[in-house]
Parts: sequence; C-alpha cells; structure tokens
Amino acid sequence: MEIWRLIPLETHNAFMNMAIDEAILTARVANRVPNTLRLYRWQPSAVSIGKNQNPHTELYVDNCRRIGIDIVRRISGGGTVFHSATDEVTYSVTAQTTNIAKDIPTTYQHIYAAITDALRLLGIPADYNTGDAKNCPNLTVNSKKISGSAQTIRKGTVLQHGTLLLNVDFTEMFTLLRVPWATSCIQVATIAKRKITSIQETLGHAVSPETASNALIAGFKNAFSIQLATSELTPYERELAETLCKEKYATDKWNFNEKAL
Repeated sequence: MEIWRLIPLETHNAFMNMAIDEAILTARVANRVPNTLRLYRWQPSAVSIGKNQNPHTELYVDNCRRIGIDIVRRISGGGTVFHSATDEVTYSVTAQTTNIAKDIPTTYQHIYAAITDALRLLGIPADYNTGDAKNCPNLTVNSKKISGSAQTIRKGTVLQHGTLLLNVDFTEMFTLLRVPWATSCIQVATIAKRKITSIQETLGHAVSPETASNALIAGFKNAFSIQLATSELTPYERELAETLCKEKYATDKWNFNEKAL
C-alpha cells in the first residue's frame, strides 16, 4: 500500500499558509518529498483570491484592513474565498498526477471523493458537482455548497487546496466580499444562506476542527487506498516557505497586482 506524508492540523497566517503550499509543490516536483496531505487553519481570518483576480473588484479592501483580515493571492485559479479563523479547516493535496487521475476533471472528482467520505463519516451525505466556466467543482448538501477548492498543476504535479466549512458567519463574509448586484450586506447574506451551508448547520451541532481533520484523514485513506505517515516539512521546504512568505506572499506587489501569475 502506498504511503503518503501527512502534515497534521496546524495554524499560520495567510501568507505563510500559501507559502507552505507552494514550497511543498516545488519539493514534490523535484521529487524531494512524497505525495502530501496537509491540514491547516488561518490566524487571523483571511481572504484568498485566485491567481488572476483583482482584489479591488472582488473585495472591500478597506473593510478587510479595518477589521484586520489578511488578503493573499493564491497560485491556484478559482474565485475569492473567505477563510475564517474559527469556522474552517483547509486541506491541501500535493501529488503526482499519475497517482490521482489522467485529467483535471477526474482529479477534482477523485479528491472530492475523499472529502465526500470524510463528510459521510461525520454523518453528512454530500453530492459532487462538476462546476462550470465560472465555478470550480464543489460539494453540496441539499443543493447548498459545503466545500470548494482550487488547483494548479506544475510539471505533472497537482496542488489542490480547499475548504471544509465548520460554520458560516454570512454577515462577516459579505462585509468583505463584493457582490456586484447586491444593494446591502444583509441582502446578499440572506441569499447566500440559501446557497451555502456548513457542518454545524447540517448536523445541528458544532464539530471541532480536530474531529473534522480526523475525518479528512480517514477519507483520504479510504478514497485513495493509502497509508498516511505523520511528518513535518523538510528543512528545504521550511526555508523555501519562509523565503516565499517574505518575498512573495506578504508583499503588495504579489497580492494587489491583478496580472500576477
């Protein structure tokens, strides 16, 4: 049975979280580390934008700064995502595409099979949705989104990172995210409640980040028929992540240049 590396649940700010994901991707491309599942949280809360998005059209930047919400650009595609410090567990999968699937749609499907199994273990039946031109594939419960993700592929290695919503504060979310058609935060929050759900809303009670993380670990083991060996970043990855954090992800040049690649 194949053994993947597990980086267990940890917490960093937005800039270091994205730096670590890229460092793992770089190390995997160079075959310096095995396929890796990483679980993490965000402190403080943050908003991440897709690699080609303009934060000024996607966000209320002044509100983010006033409240103390980090803004970071991902190297993956997809849309704008609010990452709550208290209400979310994020996963990233970094693996050779030959170990997952032959094409991008099937890669999403296989990784979401693991998330679906994790939700099943928590008592939640979820449905896979293929997405469309504007939306990446996602998981829904009773037609409400509960998990989304984005990915990038570099030299035959995929990085997919995505969210598992423990709970949702819609008012906070839409104080930060711009919705062009909305006339007020209350209006968009009311509509969003019909389109987005969480583990807590579905089950009727809270689930701890640790419980959700354990379910994700079991889900990946089941879906990919692998063993996960708990480990940590290598010195190479750690040094690279620190450099990427300082010189890339924590800079306005990267985060506010809408043409960044």
